[in-house]
Amino acid sequence: METANRRFFQQLCAPGGILLLLAVFLLHSGWLTVSAPAIDFYYYTVFAAGLLMAWRFHSSRILFLLLTLLLAHRALEFFAEGTNPAFGAGRIAFEAIACLLPINFVLLSQARERGFGIPAITPHLALLFFESIFVAVLCRPGQMSSPWLFHVAFVKSTLFSWTPLPQPSLVIIAISFAILLGRFLIHPKPLESGILWSFGSAVLGLQMGGIGRLGSAYFATAGLMLLVSIVENSYLLAYHDELTLLPSRRAFNDGLLRLEPPYAVAVVDIDHFKKFNDTFGHETGDQVLRMVGARLAGVTGGGQAYRVGGEEFSVLFRDKGMKDALPHLESLRAAIEESIFHVRSLAERRSSARGADRRNQSRGGARSADLLRRATAASGDLELSVTVSIGVAEPNPGSEHPEQAGRNRIEAAAPSRTRGSRFKRSIA
Repeated sequence: METANRRFFQQLCAPGGILLLLAVFLLHSGWLTVSAPAIDFYYYTVFAAGLLMAWRFHSSRILFLLLTLLLAHRALEFFAEGTNPAFGAGRIAFEAIACLLPINFVLLSQARERGFGIPAITPHLALLFFESIFVAVLCRPGQMSSPWLFHVAFVKSTLFSWTPLPQPSLVIIAISFAILLGRFLIHPKPLESGILWSFGSAVLGLQMGGIGRLGSAYFATAGLMLLVSIVENSYLLAYHDELTLLPSRRAFNDGLLRLEPPYAVAVVDIDHFKKFNDTFGHETGDQVLRMVGARLAGVTGGGQAYRVGGEEFSVLFRDKGMKDALPHLESLRAAIEESIFHVRSLAERRSSARGADRRNQSRGGARSADLLRRATAASGDLELSVTVSIGVAEPNPGSEHPEQAGRNRIEAAAPSRTRGSRFKRSIA
């Protein structure tokens, strides 16, 4: 559990939280003076690179979030004319954008990635177009204040004298932050983390008035977080399994190259997974893989789990020999055996069960049919469990590759007494 919590906070705070903390330190500590030309270079480089990367990696959500940030900031600078006015077009634009920008973040965070085809991008372009027209109409010449909805006071204004943001926008920002945080908790992925921290940086930019050196720096940092999230997401896809979120075979191969004795390597295989998959369907099979992957992610003893293919997983123990790794693997095996989960749909279960019975009758799959009947009898909601078999070895000139001799057990390779001979030790 401690390892899982550490990984969760790492996913949440790195690199977005670190980048925002660094920006706050550089801009407000006085330790390093960042000139306006340097801020401008940073600003335009980030948005140019971010838009290019989002297009190249087919990330429509990130591209339109970058466009939203860019258009919002340029509108603030255009109507403010270099100052932070208390009324007039500049103030109207600020109040309107302070309410619209959080809403856009929430809407785009919920959008599906559908590429850059005309049907996919039309709703996003239409939203930005109508919002731009809306802000332009509000800021027409001669208009001195925005509609009351944008600056109504729910409580005494003196309580919020520390911020230039109107109270309606503060409410919308709080709700939007809660939604974005909740989305990350459900889908803890780099893009969701990047969107959350980018939103936080954009809010800080608005807190600084949205314009000038500080406003530009925070909006640029918001864009940088979105850009970095694309890189992090690409790394995740390349080195992690999408279903279980464990590191993939490529990461496993890289990890093997960096190992130095002492270490132990364990191979984890789900027992009878193919028959289980045929009996209950691929959706339930995916549930099994996710459950086993979650248990493997929490393996104790400093082990790092990987999904190397199909129902096969591996665990690397750095700085631990086979003897030290065995108790942690036994705890892992027992935790998986004791884990219970439910098949999602009763109707789908009955349908797949009828199909499985027909397949079993035609193929002679008596074991799968027995598994189905036992699981069904155990609970009306079909509570299911699985077991795993584990082989473990360590670098030793006299040891052989670990083999499995049965199910729901751990097989440990042991040094042979004579060349070519072997024996195995089982822990059940």
